[in-house]
Amino acid sequence: MKIQKIKQFSVFMPNKPGALTRLAALFAEKGINILGIASEVRDDSGLVRIALANDAEASAVLSHAGFSSVETSILSVEVEDKPGELLRVAAALAEGKVNITTVYGTSAEGGKTSRILIATQNTDKALTILEQLASGPPGAA
Repeated sequence: MKIQKIKQFSVFMPNKPGALTRLAALFAEKGINILGIASEVRDDSGLVRIALANDAEASAVLSHAGFSSVETSILSVEVEDKPGELLRVAAALAEGKVNITTVYGTSAEGGKTSRILIATQNTDKALTILEQLASGPPGAA
């Protein structure tokens, strides 16, 4: 299991054809890799959550292009691509009393790993819990 704290940008967009194309083109032009993406649409507006590999300039890139966004820290958790891994991660956080506020992820057929992107109410506590989970039970070496 590999755990990293990364940045997620929640980008507010109109719900119309081509809106996502404009956002995707912006990141492609700047060479910024998208690790994960999810969206929610309500009536005439939408919210796109984007987790980025190279987020150093993403906030400036978004605002310069006229996008309104909110930056938050989330966790990228790479797990084996097998049944029960999300359960293991979610149960560890629940046991540690950390509330998950957003979760999305992906895997590819035939892949060995999956990526789970998790936003919580306490990212640092969640990171500590998952690092302990990754290192195994206490006393294991």
